[in-house]
Amino acid sequence: MSKPKTVELPTRPAEAGHTCLSRRRFLAGAGSIVTVSLLPMPWHSEAFAATAKLVEYPRRVVASLSALKVGVPVSASYPGDATDPLSLIQVFKLGHPAGAGVGPDGDIVAFSSYCTHMGMVLQGSYKSEHAVMGPCPLHLTTFDLTRHGMVIAGHATESLPQIVLETDGDDIVATGVLGLLYGKHNNLS
Repeated sequence: MSKPKTVELPTRPAEAGHTCLSRRRFLAGAGSIVTVSLLPMPWHSEAFAATAKLVEYPRRVVASLSALKVGVPVSASYPGDATDPLSLIQVFKLGHPAGAGVGPDGDIVAFSSYCTHMGMVLQGSYKSEHAVMGPCPLHLTTFDLTRHGMVIAGHATESLPQIVLETDGDDIVATGVLGLLYGKHNNLS
């Protein structure tokens, strides 16, 4: 049996005459730098002025109040037309009020038909008893239609894009989109 070798380890910086920076001192210094950088500086106030860009969406009738039934979604295309497959939407009459809902009961909403995780079509996955769309066949993402299409289960990290609606007599008119449609870098492209 051979005798184990001894290995001499290098000295720590503190032992070699250097001062170690503790985590507490590092965070205190970093916090000071961040605080100073966030202080308002009068000579830079104009540099932060920004204007919002208003995107004009087309107004399009996507359904009619008289044709909608509770629990039965209606398919339409928005903001593109029927030749744009990524513009497939579904209009729902939920039977109880929903976020951004329109109509006499505030229960009519519309959402993109594509899961925000990997773009699987959610058509046919509407569960009227819970007012949810899903689970997505790919990764089981489910969206709450009463809360602006919020993710309630699954892998998606973004809500379903909600279509902004208005009513005009018996017509349900789409006027915009809240969120980015799956597969697009610009909803109107």
